[in-house]
Amino acid sequence: MRPTSRLNHHGRVTQGPVVRGGGQLQSTTTDQRLLESDGSTDWVHTDPWRVLRIQSEFVEGFGTLAELGPAISVFGSARTPADSAEYAAAVRIGAGLVDAGYAVITGGGPGIMEAANRGAAERNGTSVGLGIELPYETGLNEYVNLGINFRYFFARKTMFVKYASGFIVLPGGFGTFDELFEALTLVQTGKVTTFPVVLFGTGYWSGLVDWLRDTVLQRGNIAEADVASLVVTDDVDEAVAAMVAGARAGEAAANRVDG
Repeated sequence: MRPTSRLNHHGRVTQGPVVRGGGQLQSTTTDQRLLESDGSTDWVHTDPWRVLRIQSEFVEGFGTLAELGPAISVFGSARTPADSAEYAAAVRIGAGLVDAGYAVITGGGPGIMEAANRGAAERNGTSVGLGIELPYETGLNEYVNLGINFRYFFARKTMFVKYASGFIVLPGGFGTFDELFEALTLVQTGKVTTFPVVLFGTGYWSGLVDWLRDTVLQRGNIAEADVASLVVTDDVDEAVAAMVAGARAGEAAANRVDG
């Protein structure tokens, strides 16, 4: 039965911030539904409830990482074997970042992520893993000493950018490309400033960079600065140095704005 006693002269009823009328009227109030003890549990799968879950992920992420200090996010394939040269390079990158005074943030999984976390942990640094709920994931790798598991990619991606001073991107697949182009888009649009991005592995990344320069840039879809900002290297020390230089430039720019 419709709650006609609560209808205003427009035939509508106000429920908190929501106005309902016509076929959108509900027969019970929000409090009534909250206090029902034997009602349906379908509500836990509704969009309004998801909003609270999303909110909780941001709150948990911000609360956990707010005092992290300077950090660099390292990306790469979860499928990289532990006996590969790329895995070994990622271990050295993780260690080098800690030696330079940075925490290391990864997606917390196996492969390149595990390697970077391993390098950081073995240097007694802060080794952060931001995991994601996936059908085939087995949880955070054993080298993570500060970890958060997320349900939602977009909440997790915010943490990668918000708490990092730059990205080092090793060979990887779609997830790695997603993080790379997310960062490049944020830099291009000015959402983040002085955010260095290093592509580690010239044999893997050169084709992409050539395509960006020879096709995308030539068609006017990006600017020269968008390509010029990328550092492509096979040298661990160069990758770490680019992060340090970029982070210091960012700190200087922030100080000028604050001043």
